[in-house]
Amino acid sequence: MAAETAHFHNYNTCIRRSYVAGIITGRRRRLLLKAAASSSQPMDIHTSNSYKQLGMFSLRKKIEDSVNRAEMVGLTALEFEEARRIKQEEMIREYDFWDDLAKSSDVLIKLADSAKVVDALKDLTYKVEEAKLITELAEMDIINYSLLKQAYTASVDVSKFLNKYEMSKLLKGKYEFEGACIIVEAGSEGIRSELTCQIGENQIWAEQLVGMYMKWAKKQGLKGRIIEKRCRSKAKGGIKSVIIEFEQKYAYGYFLGEKGTHRMIASHPESLSEVSSAAVDIVPLFLEETMDLNVDEKDLKIDYFPLCENVRGRRGSIVQIQHSPTGLTVHSSGERNQFSNKMKALNRLKAKLLVISNDQGVSNVTEIKKNSVIDHWHQETRRYVFRPYKLVQDVKTGIQLADPNFVLNGNLDPFISAHINNRHVCEL
Repeated sequence: MAAETAHFHNYNTCIRRSYVAGIITGRRRRLLLKAAASSSQPMDIHTSNSYKQLGMFSLRKKIEDSVNRAEMVGLTALEFEEARRIKQEEMIREYDFWDDLAKSSDVLIKLADSAKVVDALKDLTYKVEEAKLITELAEMDIINYSLLKQAYTASVDVSKFLNKYEMSKLLKGKYEFEGACIIVEAGSEGIRSELTCQIGENQIWAEQLVGMYMKWAKKQGLKGRIIEKRCRSKAKGGIKSVIIEFEQKYAYGYFLGEKGTHRMIASHPESLSEVSSAAVDIVPLFLEETMDLNVDEKDLKIDYFPLCENVRGRRGSIVQIQHSPTGLTVHSSGERNQFSNKMKALNRLKAKLLVISNDQGVSNVTEIKKNSVIDHWHQETRRYVFRPYKLVQDVKTGIQLADPNFVLNGNLDPFISAHINNRHVCEL
């Protein structure tokens, strides 16, 4: 009986792989066949040894781990998402769209999102089968390193998608599914044990942080748009402040843990500890709905400051709005005219007030406790130590990495995952 079951399972596996192989594009098939043909010649001992040095076993192990994970998580996720989509389609058939146009729009958006996730998960299963097929070709008679590299590339894509999918499922907090506005500001003064750090060092450090976020976002397929940038000078480099907008879902949830002060620490030969600082603020960017929040204009102090030259090379002005009851201050200078800057700043202020209201558990802006509003300058997030040793320490989660340059190159996944998991545990 066991033998028959195994035979039946193998038969089904062959049928399934043949089906997926048919889906793989003709161009990919031709490439695979060409690579397999080129590997049909026997390897001599020297070639074999060189392949061993390239880490063939390590590649196969990574591919196998990625495939196993995808088969365990991916198939279950696909079943779940397909069931959810079917349920949404049933709701649409039973729902009278003309009764509530706002709700109808929300239902349709959710259905479209579900369809995208299902399509992506189906594509994931094809990539998994593709990695398997390429690995089998590589192991037919002879190991072919170029084929294994193709399989590894496919398995890396699978792992990246699963990481993103699993993180998005943990982002259930209010506003975490929205886009994100990242505001990076250089410190007005540095800190040394006996000396004062030059302001320019803070501004160079702030510029490095902006590069770090842009690199991480690019790796995740997120497109960041710098809408406002105030520089020290082109000759000296560095930035006073930068505002970046990410108009993709879940961006706010991903970046939320970055909020606070980031410090670069170095020790000089004279044993004086030098600290450059920059503050990062994360504001939700509402993508699909307007903010339902009324702010009394009497509570707003609006100032206009001249700006010599903005990011687009035109003269303009900075609009700064302060909310007197909470002390919150926002500004905008990246829009085309003064009115647009005022509206942009007002929207940022409303977004901040909504987040604080939610954090404090109050339903009205007037109920916000000013003393409980946390200034991101007083909330340390991460330390980047360059001398006398190298270490990146995330203050909030305790995660530590040994190479600051590795992190500044956009490798933020360990920190972002830890922050998301921490918030998820707190919500539970």
